[in-house]
Amino acid sequence: MSHSSERPNITIAPYGSWDSIITSDLLTAGNVRLSEPRLAGDCAYWLESRPAEKGRSVIVQRDADGNKRDILPAPLSTRSKAHEYGGASYLVADKSVYFVLAADQRIYHLPLDSAVPEPITAEGPYHYADLTFDAKRERLICVQEDCSGSGEPVARIVAISLKDKNYSVETLVEGADFYSNPALAPDGSRLAFLRWHHPNMPWDATELCTADVTPSGSLSNIEQVAGGGNESLFQPQWSPDGKLYYVSDRSNWWNIYELGKNKPLWEKAAEFATPQWVFGMSTYGFLNAQEILCTFTQDGRWHLGKINMEDGSHKTIEQPFCDIEGIRCSNDQALFIGSGPGQFPAVVRFDGAREEIQTISLSSSKELPETFLSHAQAMEFSVDNRQVHAFYYPPCNPNYVAPEGEKPPTIVFSHGGPTGATSAGLNLKIQYWTSRGFAILDVNYSGSTGYGRAYRDRLKDTWGVTDVEDVCAGAEFLVAQGLADPQRLLIKGGSAGGYTVLAALTFHNTFSAGASHYGIGDLTTLARDTHKFESRYLDKLVGPWPEAESIYRDRSPINHIEQLNCPVIFFQGMEDKVVPPNQAEAMVAALKQRGLPVAYITFSEEGHGFRAASSIQMALEGELEFYSRIFHFPLAKPGPGIRIDNLGD
Repeated sequence: MSHSSERPNITIAPYGSWDSIITSDLLTAGNVRLSEPRLAGDCAYWLESRPAEKGRSVIVQRDADGNKRDILPAPLSTRSKAHEYGGASYLVADKSVYFVLAADQRIYHLPLDSAVPEPITAEGPYHYADLTFDAKRERLICVQEDCSGSGEPVARIVAISLKDKNYSVETLVEGADFYSNPALAPDGSRLAFLRWHHPNMPWDATELCTADVTPSGSLSNIEQVAGGGNESLFQPQWSPDGKLYYVSDRSNWWNIYELGKNKPLWEKAAEFATPQWVFGMSTYGFLNAQEILCTFTQDGRWHLGKINMEDGSHKTIEQPFCDIEGIRCSNDQALFIGSGPGQFPAVVRFDGAREEIQTISLSSSKELPETFLSHAQAMEFSVDNRQVHAFYYPPCNPNYVAPEGEKPPTIVFSHGGPTGATSAGLNLKIQYWTSRGFAILDVNYSGSTGYGRAYRDRLKDTWGVTDVEDVCAGAEFLVAQGLADPQRLLIKGGSAGGYTVLAALTFHNTFSAGASHYGIGDLTTLARDTHKFESRYLDKLVGPWPEAESIYRDRSPINHIEQLNCPVIFFQGMEDKVVPPNQAEAMVAALKQRGLPVAYITFSEEGHGFRAASSIQMALEGELEFYSRIFHFPLAKPGPGIRIDNLGD
């Protein structure tokens, strides 16, 4: 390392070796993941997942005076395991909180003036989500996943009586493979809900149903009123005056509709929804009887909008965020999670009358100098005459420059799902790399959401082919633009993104190394082993199982290990039920036998995705050390000392 004569405070050092203030500690200490905002009375509520507390998920309250407190006493944590991914795990109603306790998956009742929760559902193999309060009948309505049988879990919508604390459970509807979004009309007379059936995922085809609620509380006249076929519906919701609204992609774009009307409220080549991986997702709400506050995405960036239901007018609201989720509205107020290119995710309050925005809680207590932040640059490139979208982040550190003529090592990010999307909001897991001298290409490959149904459907029958071509083409595009070192092209991804990583390394020669975080190496094993929610997912992405077994084998990297000729590092939670550890273990054993450099990092208490601070830190620091030893560039600080088999150093 040396100092630049032109800029004496700037150090000249190889890309990848730069020291950075954005450490792995910064991602965990004083940093939380925000989700599930709610409004109740004068108070705002949300969840904080805290890495420093082993990923404990805490309900937080902020009162009208701005005072914040944890509703759940330590060490209690709320999390639903319904569909494994959970969501919608708590409800604030009637001066109480009802929540799913992570430890035993029972629903508990906790008065807001108490610190002692009481269970209201029995012990047993049940999961609950999407809690709704039926004030008229003094009960909860929610989705129940019954895992007591020998086959697949049984899904149903149930009612849990709160009268006299008898807590009896009544089945309201069952028979479909999946249910979500039980929504009660304002007067309590009707219930709306979504259902869908194997092999569909909720972004493939869902059905909107309504039912009358009888005086006894049971359902009658259950009727499918929208959806089915090849139409994906999202978030049915009743307006204050009792009209039913929902989001549909029947026009190629997820737009908002009123039941019974064919024209969307705001006809726009934009997505007013997102793939329903978890329960409780919300992209719009009713500020009052006339106005909807909504969020929509165009070209990978989310916007805030307002719709007048009376006169049909609509407008985009200027605000600083490019990623918005979890909109909840009540009495001309709204709450959502928002982040910007240089702004940490935050709980944001929106005043509907004044159209004013107030940040009420940040996900991080740290402040980062703007000079350290690499901002997303939207990119498009072509693959076989199809346009593919991505965000590019150049290396960025005010204290360093690379030696003249050096091109940066570049990591292509492959998001999970694969039906999902990446965003341009501030992400420290990206800034960790760019501030050390890596370039990042975060690809919304074919099959990603946010670009219309046709873009999403590109991956049908072609997973492991089209997505892989896209990430390889993205890396090659950067090389052609002079933005990347062709000898140091890297790829990383988790879950389904990990499969794209392993397939790209196996079936193409674009990348020099890769990192698979709880990724898939054997599609046949996944088809046999995974949980109910995704057990037929691959029917649409690969082919019907087991009829298309030969295709599954052809696209499984484990069956073509002789074609994989570069170093790989694997990270795996040993409690993962979505992608079990045997996936990584088979790949690691095969690479060891072939004599290729390979590292395998396991986390005994983690599942699908890492929540504890120590796990998050090890995953980042271990991957950085892996690359430094593979490509022989120095680290500013020592790595954790991971074991790399067959490296020979």
